[in-house]
Amino acid sequence: MAYFRNATVNLLNLHYAIFAFVMTGGGAFTCVYLLKAGVPLRGVLVTMASVLLARFVIRPMIVRLAVRYGLRTLVIVGTILMSAQFPLIAAVNGVGPALYAAIAVMAIADTVYWSCYHAYFAALGDKEHRGHQISVREAIAAIIGIISPLVTGSLLVTFGAWAAFGAASVITLTAAIPFFWTPQVEVAPQVEGAFKAAIPGIKLFVTDGWIGSGWVFVWQMALFVSLGQSFVNYGGALAIAALVGAIAGLFLGRHIDAGGGGRAVLIALGAMTLVVLARAASPGQPLLAVAANAFASVGSCLYIPTLMTAVYNQAKLSPCTLRFHVATEGGWDIGGASGSLVAAALLWLGVPISVALLLPLIGIAASFIQLRRYYAEHPAITELEHVDLIGGTPATER
Repeated sequence: MAYFRNATVNLLNLHYAIFAFVMTGGGAFTCVYLLKAGVPLRGVLVTMASVLLARFVIRPMIVRLAVRYGLRTLVIVGTILMSAQFPLIAAVNGVGPALYAAIAVMAIADTVYWSCYHAYFAALGDKEHRGHQISVREAIAAIIGIISPLVTGSLLVTFGAWAAFGAASVITLTAAIPFFWTPQVEVAPQVEGAFKAAIPGIKLFVTDGWIGSGWVFVWQMALFVSLGQSFVNYGGALAIAALVGAIAGLFLGRHIDAGGGGRAVLIALGAMTLVVLARAASPGQPLLAVAANAFASVGSCLYIPTLMTAVYNQAKLSPCTLRFHVATEGGWDIGGASGSLVAAALLWLGVPISVALLLPLIGIAASFIQLRRYYAEHPAITELEHVDLIGGTPATER
């Protein structure tokens, strides 16, 4: 298992394990809690679109900060900022000041954390084991996701929002600890051709953002409503899905690293298409909704390694991984905000939520074309040179 020999990636996966407990717990309850707290369904979608558009505006600042402080420092700061959003979510009571404050903090935290985390992981991972390393990461998240939604749902029902989201905040802080044993990655002040190198990744993330708006935001609320707006039932449905995903989680990474990316794309996006169709038929039918949600975890476990192997490898070969991910995450913001606003508009017009749940099919089709092209041009994962270029300078030895 050569892909476990990278001690830095092991520490990054330890961080992700802790962080995943929060994201599959408190993070997965954010939209449904806002709905329960009096924000209308289309209002929640506008809220998420506002977060994404604010991220897009803030994002260019990240490069300047990383040049000054380094990637590891910003990932730590981003993790701390992520913890600050949860108390604000607990304070929301309908549309008002607490919701606006939550939007602002969520935008800042997401921008700092995700751009820097993806760049950091891309810089320190191994191209020849990328599929394995991402699959291990996602399998860890899937296993943890069996427990975390049950815990969060129980806390919400038994002790209330402040206890549930307060616990999420504290646990997020502990996720910063593994970074104290990982290397710093410097970012060069000036890099030529960084944006041009990121264009393929931007296109992939625009489509992924569009998929995500329906796959995550719209679906979470549709599932919650189908289950009688019960936090316990919703947490149980997420736990079942995580169990199914954990069983399937490690299948595709080895296939990608062995040069099977083209088949991986077909399997992953084919599975996602079936999930979208099942979800669209499920509103108001609890058993079908739970089954569709469980099968979706298999689709995600197949799709994420397929997508992120391509993205991380493009990032590592780009002149600057951070600038690459700042640009690509900006693409995600545009795709996710557009999909959320279109879904909100459809609901405002009185269109059934089933139609909004079909919107990811547009992104799936676009992603299929792009990923098939990438893996056709890279039929096998080959070993990288021993020097990784991060912002034009050698990365820290590992």
